[in-house]
Amino acid sequence: MARPVIGITTYVTPAKWSYWDAEAALIPADYVYAVERAGGRALLVPPSEDGVEETLQALDGLLFSGGSDLDPGLYDQEPHEETFGIHEMRDRAELALLEAALARDMPVLAICRGSQVLNVARGGNLVQHLPETIGHEAHRETPGVFSDHAVEVDPDSRLGGIVGNSVDVKSHHHQGYGEVGEGLRVVARAGDGTIEAVEDPERRFAVGVLWHPEEGEDAALFAALVAEARDYRASRKR
Repeated sequence: MARPVIGITTYVTPAKWSYWDAEAALIPADYVYAVERAGGRALLVPPSEDGVEETLQALDGLLFSGGSDLDPGLYDQEPHEETFGIHEMRDRAELALLEAALARDMPVLAICRGSQVLNVARGGNLVQHLPETIGHEAHRETPGVFSDHAVEVDPDSRLGGIVGNSVDVKSHHHQGYGEVGEGLRVVARAGDGTIEAVEDPERRFAVGVLWHPEEGEDAALFAALVAEARDYRASRKR
């Protein structure tokens, strides 16, 4: 049986390899490895506002990856001095792709920045610099190094059924959820009260986590995504 095809959204950023120094569409390979270990086939999806339906027609599920901060204008705020790396084209493209995927009820796993895209797409907003709100930087202690902390998960949630009631996670974010978007349910929090995950209980599979499961040893979220993608593909053929 052919593997379910999971699209992974990419960065577009300057990169160096061999003799070259050029703008590239890329993603940390751990996302690809996690999808393939779970039984999926990874397909990279660079940001583009064109051909959204054509792209989705080729996919069985979507993984919205991490990355830089979203444009605060998308949720009617001015940029905080710590907000950086805004890529307006990526923001617009991923919002269009996500909204179209949810309209199809395609399985979606949204990670870190991706989960913030999910929240903004549903009309929510973001806390642009969490340390000002929570008084510490435990969610990103050192730039470029993942921080470790525990997360408590609602046992009655879809996420809880996948990862359990408590999970140790790796995170690297200075922003968080503010007002939660319409239809989304808060399903996990860190010990400091920070919202760590949301999901849409009305969708086949629409889960957003602020942490980076691709960097941890728990593959359950990717296994769940691939299983739902397999069912989604079968439903399209009926």
